[in-house]
Amino acid sequence: MTAKIIDGKAFAADVRARVATHVSRLQAEHGLTPGLAVVLVGEDPASQVYVRNKGKQTKESGMLSVEHRLDPDTDEATLLALVEQLNNDPTIHGILVQLPLPDHLDSDLVINAIDPAKDVDGFHISNVGLLGTGQKSMVPCTPLGCLMMLRDHHGSLSGMNAVVLGRSNIVGKPMAQLLLGDSCTVTIAHSRTKDLPEVLRRADILVAAVGRPEMVVGDWIRPGATVIDVGINRIERDGKTKLVGDVDFASASQVAGAITPVPGGVGPMTIACLLANTLTACCRANGLPEPEGLTA
Repeated sequence: MTAKIIDGKAFAADVRARVATHVSRLQAEHGLTPGLAVVLVGEDPASQVYVRNKGKQTKESGMLSVEHRLDPDTDEATLLALVEQLNNDPTIHGILVQLPLPDHLDSDLVINAIDPAKDVDGFHISNVGLLGTGQKSMVPCTPLGCLMMLRDHHGSLSGMNAVVLGRSNIVGKPMAQLLLGDSCTVTIAHSRTKDLPEVLRRADILVAAVGRPEMVVGDWIRPGATVIDVGINRIERDGKTKLVGDVDFASASQVAGAITPVPGGVGPMTIACLLANTLTACCRANGLPEPEGLTA
């Protein structure tokens, strides 16, 4: 068996195109332009790349893109004052504070200072609680992207056995909640799960988000299963730096029915879903129907 490759890059391009169409319609029919503000504190190289890409794609979708770049020694009061300013700005519908923050800043305090309706990362404790109780919320971007690809590939997920490998607040836990919401039978596994390979072999759907390069090998996967690899790990191989996932693609692709590659799988969906969340937040703020197919 050779797995079907789930092309996240192409899927993300389609999501961005749909977002742009909705944005154009909002502007034409309601005079509204969704606005996304990104706050970057410090000079983390990876964060700078992410912020640059987010700004570029936000503008390409027709949205308002605002960036606030703060010095690494910015104090908490200054950052919280900026968040409050953005909370009260009617032109801004989505606020994203780029993580990680410098060590002297309390990430939880800052994230929970964001208006939950503008929390397009879905990290605010109110959104976590709403998602966990099956209510309307802002959904974290990476799990939302995974769910979109799974729905596209399978149609209905009802009754499927899903295993989420990883228990982070950013991916693992919200991914499990989303799969429960689509009527899957969900198991959360992690590095300390007993008989981990056997647990994974029961999965019709496997979402790997454990942060360990190529941990999941083909022998751990049920033949025909759908594998969503969230991991992005940099390793040295043959004298070169290479990006790999949490799944050993070479062996897994010989067993799985469908699989996302790394790179080019889940990664591009994260920013696409950030744009979708900003569009959704704008629609909710103005009492307009939410765009179909771009929410959980």
